[in-house]
Amino acid sequence: MESILRNTYLFHVIRFLIVFIIGQTLYFKYTGSEESRYIFTILGMEPWGRIGLAVLETICIGFLLFPKLVWVGALLAFNLMLGAILSHFVFLGIVVQDDGGLLFLLAVIVFLFSIYLLYFERKKIPYIRDLFPTN
Repeated sequence: MESILRNTYLFHVIRFLIVFIIGQTLYFKYTGSEESRYIFTILGMEPWGRIGLAVLETICIGFLLFPKLVWVGALLAFNLMLGAILSHFVFLGIVVQDDGGLLFLLAVIVFLFSIYLLYFERKKIPYIRDLFPTN
């Protein structure tokens, strides 16, 4: 089963889907779109939080584009999306400004995809790799 899930093409498709999903939201954060400003105002993080998270997401994309650093990007994406999901549950709600829950759904997708990448990159992660000795 793991060999089917570890399919190289699937791995790279998921990797680039994360890059695409995070990347398409960057435009709205960097330009200060109405919806982005609304979200970060509710969170009490406008504008520094919006711009700071956009920078972190840009860094995340950079790591995901380099095969040896995919695990770093996946770990960063995991944490960023965990924060986004928790923000939706605690402050924003699932639906934000009549988006039908799209932002929440995208955060969940990236969160799950990053878990997939982390699982298959686990032998590259310091401290974690020591739990999986090579024979």
